Amino acid sequence: MASFPNHDAYIAEAPESMRPLLIQLRSGLAQALPDAEETIAYNMPGFQIGDAMVAGFAAFTKQCGLYVSQGAIAENADEISAAGLKATKTGVTFSPTKPIPDQLIASLALASRKDLGV
Repeated sequence: MASFPNHDAYIAEAPESMRPLLIQLRSGLAQALPDAEETIAYNMPGFQIGDAMVAGFAAFTKQCGLYVSQGAIAENADEISAAGLKATKTGVTFSPTKPIPDQLIASLALASRKDLGV
């Protein structure tokens, strides 16, 4: 598995069809978490405040994922469902044919921050 020094390198190596989604995620998270630091953890890009990883994201062959706290997923369950997206305890998956709405990115990031107390 490749090791990535920063978000740009991660996005550049992602499947071409996923890159626009990753750029959207990065931008949305940066806007929602302006004081967060861009970092790479577990070979995945993310946004960290202090010691807390508030949000991370990843690209796979056919989908992308946004990873936040359990509380953020629970708090936004209705919005995730309304967008027609699938969620796990700590993540939401989406694809080029069913992208994640910008407002949902912001809501999840802010709820994760609140849930983590940072």
